[in-house]
Amino acid sequence: MKSALVYIVSVAFLLSTLAFAADKSATDTTKVDPAKTNVVKSAKMNARGKVIDISDSSIKIERTVRGNVEVMQFALENPTENVAVNDTVKIAYINEDGRLFATRVAKVDSKKKEVKPVGEKSATGNK
Repeated sequence: MKSALVYIVSVAFLLSTLAFAADKSATDTTKVDPAKTNVVKSAKMNARGKVIDISDSSIKIERTVRGNVEVMQFALENPTENVAVNDTVKIAYINEDGRLFATRVAKVDSKKKEVKPVGEKSATGNK
């Protein structure tokens, strides 16, 4: 008699767990996370060349790329100091909607230093 009572209670327990499992709706278990918004950053680029025209709002440089001479014009946020026509400059810029905006203008020293390649032995040095 006791074993029959244990079987009836265990069957009732199993059936009740199935009934509770069927009550959960599908919308409760599948929550959709809001989509992440990707912020698109403008690529920062560099250009080095000779200044051919400068004003408070823009600067125009001439640079040589693979043997071709190219003229680039940049919009300036702030007027540059100590930069004149025929100076060599390095400009950090971004491209927004087809316009080039200079973020930094730096004057480059025109003296080039001779750099010895790494791993090369000198002719007078010990071997």
